[in-house]
Parts: sequence; structure tokens; C-alpha cells
Amino acid sequence: MNQVTNSIQKIWNENPLHLVMFVAIITRLLAAFFSRGFGMHDDHFLVIEVAQAWLDGIFVPGHLYGQALELTPDGHSLFYMGLHYLLFKFLAVFGIYDPLFKMLIVRILHALASIYSVWLTYKITEKLSSKKDAALAGLLMASMWFLPMLSVRNLVEIFCFPFTLAGIWYLINAELKKHPLLIYLLAGFILGLSISIRFQLIVYVGGVGLVLLIQRKWIPAFIFGFGALLSILIFQGLMDYFIWGYPFAEFIEYVKYNIQEAYNYINGPWYNYLLLLAGIFIPPVSLMLLFGFFRVWKKQLIIFLPAFLFLVFHSFFPNKQERFIFPFVPYLIIGGVIGWNSFLVVSKFWKNHQKALSRSWIFFWLLNFILLIPVSTAYSKRSRVEAMAYLANYPGIKVVVAEDTNKNSAQMLPRYYSGQWMQVLYKSETEVRSYTSDSIPCSVSQASFVMFYSDENLQARVDSLKKEIPSLVYEKTFMPGMIDEIMHRLNPVNRNETIYLYRNNDLTKKNN
Repeated sequence: MNQVTNSIQKIWNENPLHLVMFVAIITRLLAAFFSRGFGMHDDHFLVIEVAQAWLDGIFVPGHLYGQALELTPDGHSLFYMGLHYLLFKFLAVFGIYDPLFKMLIVRILHALASIYSVWLTYKITEKLSSKKDAALAGLLMASMWFLPMLSVRNLVEIFCFPFTLAGIWYLINAELKKHPLLIYLLAGFILGLSISIRFQLIVYVGGVGLVLLIQRKWIPAFIFGFGALLSILIFQGLMDYFIWGYPFAEFIEYVKYNIQEAYNYINGPWYNYLLLLAGIFIPPVSLMLLFGFFRVWKKQLIIFLPAFLFLVFHSFFPNKQERFIFPFVPYLIIGGVIGWNSFLVVSKFWKNHQKALSRSWIFFWLLNFILLIPVSTAYSKRSRVEAMAYLANYPGIKVVVAEDTNKNSAQMLPRYYSGQWMQVLYKSETEVRSYTSDSIPCSVSQASFVMFYSDENLQARVDSLKKEIPSLVYEKTFMPGMIDEIMHRLNPVNRNETIYLYRNNDLTKKNN
């Protein structure tokens, strides 16, 4: 045991990047293989469902795919979901169609992108500060309890990490290259791609350009701006012009929608994200990192100012969904570590309270590790995913009913996992409506399967629906994952409940 500890300590002292990357690889692959499902609405229904529908030529209202009488931009960049479309098309060439296996490939690819982000975090910190700071920043990025799980989700707020970090990495090394202006152009182009992934990052990229202007790097600033603009023109201007007939159609629609709907989502005070960051980074270490980040504003302006402007924008914009602030995370880690460790050098208080400092970090790493494993292996939205995957055993399904007359808020079913594009009718206490297609009318009586959400009044609800589907029989129960149950108990608004699957025996005979 002592030999193992000594070996780890030797690697950490001599070449900590090796240890950091080992941790990053282990945590990301752990999440890729075990953290199945999806995190929230957007990372499945606005990415995976869309990409597969494009491939299958299916129309679903609200997005551009298949045939439709009237198509309009809906305010979502087609770049990221387009990458998934190309991936699925490539896999189809090799006969890979299984939805679950394709999602494993998607998670592994996202894990690789995240591992690259860890490497960039280390190298940027080392370049701007020291190997000691780089080791800590890299380790935080590699093992922060919520990052591996989020990194393998289809979240644009996380997938943008390697793009913004790579852009900064090229910028801080540009003057050392043989053709620095080409590096500034490349940095601008890469950071422009981050805008095509997440529109709000235009604030961040604008902040990077502002730093170059403050530093009086007039020509590099112009070249950088041209690179960013070129990227945006190609992936937002030309792409939207080709599809919609005018450039930046999706971006314009996105701005309109967010202005109109700004107060119809989660709202909060301006300091909401500061509280969130202080919580998820585990106090008191989180407070140290926040203090360190604000302390580097002058010496590390390229790290501080773009990220700070991004934080300010989201802090004062009414819609405050938690994931919106994730692009800020790498810069909190880099700036926080550099700023805090530089403060320790001059702080008489902490020099006299080394034990308290040490205990703070011990508490942080202990709690972080306790959270890391279960969160990194969490199977999110399990009941919905497995229920739809089960229906793949019954090809040719035309209609499925999601019954939630208790709460009147049945969550959307991820049809991607079923491998077929049946219509889904959402039955509440007062109405039946479809979120999947408005072109082919259908009724509850035509359903091959009914999914009942939760066991509350279950028998009465089944008996009521038998008036329309007399041959309704029980098929299977799908339980939520551990993380789903915890989130539901903490806040019942998180609707991730047990699903009871019933089959219309007249339309669908049981498989043997």
C-alpha cells in the first residue's frame, strides 16, 4: 500500500499531467458506459430525436425535418444536431442502427471531447501560472463530481468546453508561433464555432475580442474578429440562407423567442448563479475559487473578462436555468486556482491557519468523491428510456398513449429508443393531445400501448381507459433510476416516476 501511495505521489510531483489525464479517462469512460439515459428535455429532444428524425425523413412540429406544409425557423442552431445527424448517417453505412448502442458511441465521443477539455485546462493553467496550479486545476476539471456525468450528455453548455478552451489556448500561444496572425485567425474561427453550438457564447467571444483591444493588439484583434465572423457566416449565415432563404434565421428567431419568453421559465435574483456555483463546488473551497477568480481580473484578463461578461449577462437575464452557466465552469476553475494560490502566498491569515486550510480541502475531496461515483453512473430518465426501448420488440406500432390524469403533466416519451416514429397521445384529465404530429388524426382507441405514469389511482385509471380499449392488459413495469427517485423526492416537479405499460391485446399480441 505504501509503495502504491509513494508511486502516486512521485507521479504527482514529477508529471502531474499523467495522473490528471488518467483520472479524466477513468471518470469519463465510467460515465460513458454507465450513465445512460438523458438529463433533461433539451439534451435529447433537441439533439438526438431531431438528428434521427432527419435521417429517417420524419416530420415533427417545431423542427426542420421531413415533409411539412409550412416550415419556419424555431430558434435552434442546426450545427450541433447536424453533427449527430452526420454521425448517425455514418453509422448507418456500417449497419449500426440499434438506438442504445448508438447512444453508447455518442457518449464515448463526448467523453473524448471532455478529456481533451481537461488537457486544455491543465495546459492553459500551466502556461499562465505554474505546474502546481495546473495540477490542481486539471484535477478539479477531471474529477469534479458533476462534470463526468454532464460531459457525456448532449448538452451544448458542456460540449462547448473544448471549443472555448482551444480558442484561448491558441490565443495565449499565438505570439510564439512562426505565423501568429494565422493562429489568431484559427482561434477566432474555433471560438466562432462555440457560438454555433451555444448562441449565448457570443457574449464570451466578444469579451475575448475586447481583451485584445484593451491590450492594444489592434491587428490581432481584427484578425481574430475576422476568424470568428467567418465561422459564424459559414455555419449560421450560409447554412440558414441555404435552408431558409435568409442568413441567421435561427439566431434571429432565438433572440425573438428569448425576449418574448424571458419571464416564462425559471427566474431568480441576479446573484442566483453565484449561489449555485458556491453550492455545487462545495464550500468553503467554492468560496476560495470564486474569490480567486475575481482576484485575477487584472493579471489574467483573458481568463477573467470574457467569463465575467458571460456571468454578468446570465445573472441579469431573467431566465435562469441552471445549465446556462456551465460554460463559465472551466474559467472559474482556472482563474480560481491561480487567484487563490497567489493569494495564499501573501496571506498572513492562512499562513497561520494551515490546519484549517488543509481540513477544508480534505472535506472537499471527501464529499466530492462520495458524490462522484453515484452521480457519474446515474441512469437518468430510466423509466421512459427503457419503456420506449422495450417497444422496439413490437415493430409497426402506430399509436401510443401516455396517461397522466393524476398530474396532467406527462413527460414526453423519447421515441428514438423505440426505433420507430409512432404518434404519442398525451392524455390528461381534461384533454388528449399529440406533441408528435398534427398531420394524421388518431384516437386513444387506436393505441397499441398505454403508459400509465405512477401507481396513484392506477386501477381506476386503467378501468376508465378500458371503456375505449376493452382488451387492455398489463405488460410490464419500468422503474425510475436512483437519481430520478432522489430528484423527485427533493422536488416533486421533477416528474420521473414509475411507468406501467399496458398493451392493447386486439392490436398487438404478446411476443413469446
